[in-house]
Amino acid sequence: MTTHPSTAEKGAGPLLRAWREQRRISQLELALRADSSARHISFVETGRSRPSEEMVLRLAEHLDVPVRERNALLLAAGYAPRYPETPLDDPALGALREGIERLIGGYEPYPALVVDALYNVVAANRGVMTLVDGVGEALLEPPLNAMRLALHPQGLAPRIRNLRAWRGHLLEQMERQIALHRSEPLRALYEEVAAYPVPDADPADEPSEPAPYFALPLRIEHEGRTLSFVSSISTFNTPMDVTVAELAIETLLPADPATAKYLQSSLL
Repeated sequence: MTTHPSTAEKGAGPLLRAWREQRRISQLELALRADSSARHISFVETGRSRPSEEMVLRLAEHLDVPVRERNALLLAAGYAPRYPETPLDDPALGALREGIERLIGGYEPYPALVVDALYNVVAANRGVMTLVDGVGEALLEPPLNAMRLALHPQGLAPRIRNLRAWRGHLLEQMERQIALHRSEPLRALYEEVAAYPVPDADPADEPSEPAPYFALPLRIEHEGRTLSFVSSISTFNTPMDVTVAELAIETLLPADPATAKYLQSSLL
């Protein structure tokens, strides 16, 4: 996995350097993007120059540093955090919660859910709850975790007809998130779900002829039939709150006409 900026390093300079190296951007390229000079970037990274608050935020923007880590950079540089972390149940986010519920409800009968940075489900529509019907009760206790639900032997894993391919996709997705966010809880979750046993592939689970899918499908058994979905994930643009920045909306869209027809007839 990608090496992350170390929290043990002191000051904003080493953290900024680590983010720049992780993004594989030279000092000169970063300087051009941030309207600065390579010499100044070098001085900031080595601690010879203390960056202004504006410069920290500008560099973080051009390095695509997550909002939570921008607060860490500001603290390391001696400034107050810029972005709040408001609990999702706070009255201030009431309009957001209402909008999320309306959004995922609008996708019905197709499954849609919202997860936080640790893939805990914070909202789900009827389509999702129908798919998870019958999984182990322990996995349905709050907080529901999308990765555990998908990959645990008592979850959806036994029903996923292309489990090895879908499991690989989910683990790669988590690896990318770990590379982006310096999160030990996320790393611990990855190690947990990656260690779940994987049953031997059943040749009957693979289609005799490759289907012309435009993305890797999730092929899952439901009430005696195989449904096929493609996943789409969206996030909020230019978030100003850590909580909101870490929310992701995932929708499962039918990958074939048969799945669409079944969902429209059974869930509406």
